[in-house]
Amino acid sequence: MRITRREAVAGLGALAITPALGAAVPVSEGHADVPGGRIWWRKVGNGRGTPLLTLHGGPGAGHDYLLPLRALADQRPVIFYDQLGCGRADSPADESIYTIQRSVDEVDAVCKALGLDRVILYGHSWGSMLAIEYLCSGQRPGVEKLILGGALASIPQAMAGQQRLIAALPNGGGAKLHALEAAGKTDSAEYQALVQQFYDLHVCRVSPWPPEAQATGKNLATSIAYRVMNGPTEFTITGVIKDWDRRADLGRIKLPTYITTGEFDEVTLDCHQTIQRGIAGSRLEVFPGCSHLTMNEQPVKYVAALRRFLNT
Repeated sequence: MRITRREAVAGLGALAITPALGAAVPVSEGHADVPGGRIWWRKVGNGRGTPLLTLHGGPGAGHDYLLPLRALADQRPVIFYDQLGCGRADSPADESIYTIQRSVDEVDAVCKALGLDRVILYGHSWGSMLAIEYLCSGQRPGVEKLILGGALASIPQAMAGQQRLIAALPNGGGAKLHALEAAGKTDSAEYQALVQQFYDLHVCRVSPWPPEAQATGKNLATSIAYRVMNGPTEFTITGVIKDWDRRADLGRIKLPTYITTGEFDEVTLDCHQTIQRGIAGSRLEVFPGCSHLTMNEQPVKYVAALRRFLNT
């Protein structure tokens, strides 16, 4: 069965995905108060290393697709949480609360609630934007290192890159996709097939999608945060984040930084190179054969690469 990024397979339901690290690794979870409501969190491991705090994408994707990173919990706590408006977090109906600044304040609230005075930040996709905004908007002395995956510092730059990928779809697929959009036929089978083709090339190149990625598809399909902050589709960003751009401010980030992307990532290479140039001393690694969800496509290789950075 095929799955789009915003749809889960029929009958998937709520997945109970447990860490595959053995009984010796403790797992705890709960809810924490943040501006606007409560988020849900899960902490895996209690090793001596600095905790890894993960910021998922979307907005509204939920933590599920990042679960391969729990393999790092043998050395340090790995903390996942569903941001407000998706997954197991509250989803308030008041659209005015879904702002970039509230999301930044949410990170602070999570750190305070979980007693995290030192962290390594991991941000993927929208989570990379959130991490950059978090670090550019004020002093964060408790952050020791930064990892950014499928990353961007500018929505306009990322959208320009995505349009280049759409234009390069085989057999004139990009032109057909835009023609169907202009005709208001985005619900048609032809349009959905073209969208799926794009996802298969640039979002996740594993078929069928792993369960964690399927759960993320369900989160996006039901998330108010995605609708308000992003917009109706991946290709039409009309929400709160549409004009976000921190390219000029990347020099404010003075942390050891590791940037990852897939060879075929929907967030194009130039976006990652912009971040690499902007953050002094940062390192960029491109994973061959992968796209946006590198951690789901090649989890063993990806986790090993993160571990090398974390242990340096």
